[in-house]
Amino acid sequence: MAASIVLGLLLLAGCRTKGEQDEATKAGLGDSHFVQADEDYFHDMDNGVSLTPDEVKGRNMWLVWTGGNDRFWDTMSRPTYGGFDLLKIVAPDPAGPNRHANRWYQLGLVNEPCFAAPTKPDAYGLWRDSRDPACAPDPFANAAKYPGVKIGARGTTVPVGSYYGEPSGIFGLRLFPNADFDEQAKAAWDPAKFYSDPRYYNNPKLVRPYRVGMSCGFCHLGPSPIHPPADPEKPTFADLNSTVGAQYMWVDRLFFWKPDETNFMYQLVKTFRPGAMDTSLVSTDNINNPRTMNAVYSLGDRLTIAKAIGHESLAHGEQDNMQFNMVVKSGPLTQFYTKPDQVWTPHVLKDGSDSVGALGALNRVYLNIGLYSEEWLTHFNPVAGGKPITPIRIAVARDNSAYWRATEQGTPNTALFFLKAARPDHLADAPGGKAYLTAPANVVAHGRDVFATTCARCHSSKQPDAPENARLTDSAGKDYLTHFKAWWKWTQGDPFKQQMRSIAARPDFAQGNYFSTDARIPVTLLRTNLCSPLATNALGGNIWDNFSSSSYKALPSVGQSSYQDAFSGVRRIHVMPAGGRGYTRVPSLISLWSTAPFLLANTVGPFNGDPSVGGRMKSFDASIQQMLWPERRTRDTILPNAEGVIDRTTQRSRFYIPASFVPRLPGVLSNETKEALDRISDRDGNIEIGPIPAGIPVNLLASLQPLAESRNPVDIARHYARVASLLAQMKLALLTAPKNADDAALRGHLAPLVSPLMALSKCPDFVVNRGHYFGTAMFNARAGLTADEAFFGPEPVLSDADKLALIAFLKTL
Repeated sequence: MAASIVLGLLLLAGCRTKGEQDEATKAGLGDSHFVQADEDYFHDMDNGVSLTPDEVKGRNMWLVWTGGNDRFWDTMSRPTYGGFDLLKIVAPDPAGPNRHANRWYQLGLVNEPCFAAPTKPDAYGLWRDSRDPACAPDPFANAAKYPGVKIGARGTTVPVGSYYGEPSGIFGLRLFPNADFDEQAKAAWDPAKFYSDPRYYNNPKLVRPYRVGMSCGFCHLGPSPIHPPADPEKPTFADLNSTVGAQYMWVDRLFFWKPDETNFMYQLVKTFRPGAMDTSLVSTDNINNPRTMNAVYSLGDRLTIAKAIGHESLAHGEQDNMQFNMVVKSGPLTQFYTKPDQVWTPHVLKDGSDSVGALGALNRVYLNIGLYSEEWLTHFNPVAGGKPITPIRIAVARDNSAYWRATEQGTPNTALFFLKAARPDHLADAPGGKAYLTAPANVVAHGRDVFATTCARCHSSKQPDAPENARLTDSAGKDYLTHFKAWWKWTQGDPFKQQMRSIAARPDFAQGNYFSTDARIPVTLLRTNLCSPLATNALGGNIWDNFSSSSYKALPSVGQSSYQDAFSGVRRIHVMPAGGRGYTRVPSLISLWSTAPFLLANTVGPFNGDPSVGGRMKSFDASIQQMLWPERRTRDTILPNAEGVIDRTTQRSRFYIPASFVPRLPGVLSNETKEALDRISDRDGNIEIGPIPAGIPVNLLASLQPLAESRNPVDIARHYARVASLLAQMKLALLTAPKNADDAALRGHLAPLVSPLMALSKCPDFVVNRGHYFGTAMFNARAGLTADEAFFGPEPVLSDADKLALIAFLKTL
């Protein structure tokens, strides 16, 4: 297979392109240096599935390959002044809350088997997990077989090590010698101060002895739903699954090793519920839109539905993506691409934007977790934004990054691993699971019929053939919404419902069913929070331009969406832009019993942190009731008649951007802009605004648009001036607030600035747990809806008995 991949890369390679070189290339290494690991070290994982040698390599890549991103994560530690520090996560203060024995319940991170809490510090004074001497050595840390990249201090003050690093004790995080840890850095290193002295560990010039790399598995592995650990702090390999998603991870505590509610950035990441994060946080689109970390199930069935309705067209840099045909020359995987520009693809990201083929989606993930950061970070201003974003080009990565080429060569084996191992986890197969499947057969059958007529049009990959004028086949592009509306109206009729009930009644209905169409659904139908479908990173000319199809970029506007104003409570209208925004792809319902809470960001239902079967079912029962009885969902406590939860600051905080993150503004600034910047900056160029009162919606500031979408320098400068002036007004208002004002009074003092702040918001919708009202009376409530939303109704309302029967059926998936 390797020869086929190399040939495919050669065919894609064009003339030499400019770009930064990665560390491996600077060290004189090519992609052939990075041999895929072949040890079947994780053979007990994934329910003990038997893998071929290529599938073993694919799993190893998923779990231990970091592609040189240790450089990126080390870079991110410096400008955040010690707030984010992965080294403090893998080598925490032994007396602190993040210690080994408390890691699962504090951080939701998986302790790697064969590791225990440290009994003494290592050679650098760091309290790293200790490896059980009874366990065999980690094969991937073998520097003789997998020699690392010799660059900088590696080979002098620190070892070269393996290009897979060494295990940290946390699954998915690997330790690498820091190439910058030279004699000067070594002399300045003080482990006692690293743990105890903020002046020391907050120094952006501090060089740590290790860099921490992150594999894809970090965000996607977790306890097996059907073979859960007896103690989640002490799992065995047999208790773990590579693809269920890190649904218990506390991302806020990961990003802030020492939580500080007075830091507005912490208030922002605190809106990331366990198991959810904003994957555009670094290459920011300046919209706070956390999303759940995907489980990977039934890839083969997902590809089948992709062949039916996932047809997309590619152009320009989109055509540089690897395709299965470049790897295999015969068999079913060759049917998903036709040269030069036609692809049939699943949609992995929640907004359905990754639409260039399954391999392209997989390869992009590595860039998003820091591979080839030498180039990636030149295209945007990390976290804070404010710099015009440009696309990272696959051709540049292929020409300048040995790590990228090695990744492209390895991910086909990861796809093979998914095809074999990513199987459904059925409740009936879990210990004690049958005790939750006690509904009579006739009730389950009724629930199946309810599913067929209410849910299956979006949540079943087995469906009746639609009439010629109502098909989603070949519909992506400028006419998609027209096709979708015709298809939706057909699914509301009796012919569809009768045929769908017959299909669902077949004994093999669940076999080979992905329980999703993977289709893009207009937010005007879903009525969920607008922020995720407003994401901009995959638009034409943006950072992921090469990883979204031309047909995605040609998608029409879904029209007008309504939302509740978080300050007045009235319903307002937002016109959804065209060009890809406005849609959400359908999630699969496979193993639904094990994946609560629900919706895009785990906002519907309670989180309990318990991965046992009983713990999962407790969360499922409460969450599915909130889905089907939306009146039971949590409501905001400040806004009268709130339609749902609004994430608010929990105490007074300050909005702080270090000078190193403040973008250099283009062009000549007006005197007005310079004066505004001076008012919000200190003498060192840092921006600080506060105190921001408790109870303010976090997204009022988190989704503020610092950058004009126009590429016109005049528009960019004008927008910068507007933002700087508004922030200066906000800072002045906070500084001149009455002394001893409580938070309510301080919020009132800021009230005159709410309207101009909302006018600059990239997403004005702050209610995070609304929508998906199918089968409920709320779907048919037309008050305040736009014509584009009302088009999709009305829908039959399910009785309580219907809903309970539906729940009984959903448990069986």
